[in-house]
Amino acid sequence: MTRGHSKNAQVPIGASGTWDWDIAADRLHVDTHFAELYGIAPEVAAAGLPPATFFKAIHPDDRARIRIAVAGMLAGAELFSKEFRIVTPAGATLWMHGRGQCHLDEHEEPVRFTGLLVDVTERKRAEERLRIAQSAGGIGTFEYVDGFATATVSREFCRVLGLHPASVLPVQTINSVLQDSSLLLVPRPRDREAPESLDAEFRITRKDDGEPRWIARRGEVIREGAGYRLVGVIYDITSAKQQEAALRELNDTLETRVEQEVAIRQKAEEALRQAQKMEAVGQLTGGIAHDFNNLLMAVMSSLTLLQKRLPPDPTIERLIDNAMQGAQRGAALTQRMLAFARRQDLSAERIDVPELVRDMRDLMERTIGPQWSLDLAFPAELPAVMADANQLEMAILNLAVNARDAMPEGGAIRITAEHSRAPDTGAGGLAAGSYIALSVIDTGEGMDAATLARATEPFFTTKGPGKGTGLGLSMIHGLAKQLGGSFNLHSHPGEGTQATLWLPVAKGEATPALPSSRAADEQERLGRLRIVAVDDDGLILMNTAALLEDLGHEVLEASSGEMALDLLRRYPDVDVLVTDQAMPGMTGTQLADHATAERGDLPIVLASGYGDVPQGSQARIVKLGKPFTQAMLEQALRQALSRR
Repeated sequence: MTRGHSKNAQVPIGASGTWDWDIAADRLHVDTHFAELYGIAPEVAAAGLPPATFFKAIHPDDRARIRIAVAGMLAGAELFSKEFRIVTPAGATLWMHGRGQCHLDEHEEPVRFTGLLVDVTERKRAEERLRIAQSAGGIGTFEYVDGFATATVSREFCRVLGLHPASVLPVQTINSVLQDSSLLLVPRPRDREAPESLDAEFRITRKDDGEPRWIARRGEVIREGAGYRLVGVIYDITSAKQQEAALRELNDTLETRVEQEVAIRQKAEEALRQAQKMEAVGQLTGGIAHDFNNLLMAVMSSLTLLQKRLPPDPTIERLIDNAMQGAQRGAALTQRMLAFARRQDLSAERIDVPELVRDMRDLMERTIGPQWSLDLAFPAELPAVMADANQLEMAILNLAVNARDAMPEGGAIRITAEHSRAPDTGAGGLAAGSYIALSVIDTGEGMDAATLARATEPFFTTKGPGKGTGLGLSMIHGLAKQLGGSFNLHSHPGEGTQATLWLPVAKGEATPALPSSRAADEQERLGRLRIVAVDDDGLILMNTAALLEDLGHEVLEASSGEMALDLLRRYPDVDVLVTDQAMPGMTGTQLADHATAERGDLPIVLASGYGDVPQGSQARIVKLGKPFTQAMLEQALRQALSRR
């Protein structure tokens, strides 16, 4: 049997090496990464090492502590999860996180001690830099609209400046705290030109106690017709100024990352401008979204576990909630990118189009503004369509915003739908069949033939800088194709535009929304499971294992399909296989084929950031889209067990 990992072990960053201690033979077997860290020649490591080698490179101040922990494992402790320092052959000191477990024989005696050594040096350094940055204090928010003499502020904004708490303050009062009267904390240029940037630092004298402080201002300039709106934050950076030398490394790192990201974006934009085929661009976009999904997976799962482990603190909880909302927005962005690439995993369901649009009316009216009227015209009865509700809502809202932008002086936006059939030969890229034609119509400027021909190209936009990504129509085009429909535009200069989304009519009856009694029974009897978790990304594997362990399950980790098959053969009592799809050497579906051939009843959960998982596997595999939450992972386990 195997002792599982600790549910409370902190998830380390970046796998570095593994060990396998054969207790009976008194030999230590390590992989090449472990050997490199310890300065052991590969041929020496291949022959096995004396167990004392494990302690050789450990920092003298940590060695005794780790010896005691390992002795405890060999004497019957349940887990090994320790952080300690090692000194490399080059003299560098690195922080490591060791996660290990003992394997027992039939007499409950330890026979092997295996584990994973993880380099967490960067995490330790980042924690120190974060501690310094957090010493800057609270954050206050402000909003200023061009032409007004007051600004809307938060209570924390007033506290930072030493002002009496208020929700609205005169701009003159706000600026009176500045030591340099030539500067403006909330700018009000007389020429009504919006400032280029809100990023600045100021010296102030607090009104309540007269204490001099350093304040940083960060924010965004939002253009609104001929005027502008300033939305920003201020925070106290006095401590940071005093420790500028300590923060320099963090600032340099952040600036380098920003420069790298800008360079990558510029290269990507140049490559996209040269691309001649939309499919090539779609593959690139889908790949980026897949990688971003993996990053969001790590962020969201770590935040989930962190929230459970921290003591109650409203400020920390608010920060974690903000970070989780940011990650969820990132997940929504990847869905747009995957929709454009036609790779997102759509949750198709029966949808009543008129009902969906009517439910969206308030949202659309608030979004487009009062200068534009919204006219909905639908027949008395329309058949349901098969579509993803969230993606369809996003597409309709995008088309409504485009219609508004085409009529800058205001006007009427008309949304209609009608039941139509494509002929047997097909028309406009549609297969023969029954469709709902959903149209968004404006009476705006219209498009000439050249603009119309490029309208659905990725990153093409006629809007000004900062007013559009050029992905909206291409995303709708990709969504329509993936649903089995089509998207087209009709427009002439001065006559407006009609954007029509063709959606296939749903067949058969609606799927029951309530869970079956079998699913309810499974909900009750799901207990501690032995699970094999597979992912070639060490960070994602660690986070997935931590989420499962937090649910009370025992996890066996594998970084490849071959390693997973070996674990399944060694542990015939494994209850569930949870595997990534895109892995080198053996994909998740290939691993599932091998596992099913040997264990036909084995429940399998396939996690993927792509939507293009082979269709033939879906009858026996529960698909789980990345990034997923702990609740989604638990539900996938239940579904997989219910199919056994």
